[in-house]
Amino acid sequence: MSDPTSAPPMRRIPVGPGFDPADQPWVTADDGLTPVPAWALTPEALRRMLASAAPWAMALPVDNDRRYPGREGKPLKAAVLVPMVMHPDGIRVVLTQRTSHLREHAGQISFPGGRIEDDDASPVAAALREAFEETGLAADRVEVLGSMHDYVTATGFSITPVVGLVAPGAALQAEPFEVEEIFEVPLSFLMNPANHRLHHVELPDGATRNYYGMMWQKFFIWGATAGMLRNLYHLLSMAAADDSAASD
Repeated sequence: MSDPTSAPPMRRIPVGPGFDPADQPWVTADDGLTPVPAWALTPEALRRMLASAAPWAMALPVDNDRRYPGREGKPLKAAVLVPMVMHPDGIRVVLTQRTSHLREHAGQISFPGGRIEDDDASPVAAALREAFEETGLAADRVEVLGSMHDYVTATGFSITPVVGLVAPGAALQAEPFEVEEIFEVPLSFLMNPANHRLHHVELPDGATRNYYGMMWQKFFIWGATAGMLRNLYHLLSMAAADDSAASD
């Protein structure tokens, strides 16, 4: 997401969790759930399922309605791209690690994206623009499949996740101010709830916070990004079940 220092009127005090998100107690969040089947994680199946998926609005927040102090009120509109690269050996999702000096979500794992600007025609346009600015991914390499329900964060953003297939072979280049690293995670890993963690932390004010996390190699995916991936899991799981039933 774009760093807000470039927009002084929208400037807000920096906030953070105040704890190490990866170091908090967790349980596996499979809840008896099964992975999205492999046949449903192909470009053809995703196009078919998501063209008829109803409803797209799938919001499963875990304490994401609890705002940091100073971040209450109307959330800022943002959009992210969920880029699914169609490799011969399976689809992989592009994620970025943000640089450590940013005012918002410094050092965290995120989808490419940022605030919706006044001249963006739509959340989709904003997501494609931000993805190009942050990673060099050209809009003409993305086949947009649709948008998920907005996800409201503790930091006061309302994020529209835009799901798209990406043609293989795109040469990505990290924008050095905002992006520390670009990496890919197999969609099959992310769509298996056995790889989803539900973390729990006791806060100094006596309240508790719960959040999803996913560990891939050296990268800890947590918070809003993990929450949106969890929502995507439920969306694809339901769409696969409906698709399978329709073909019987």
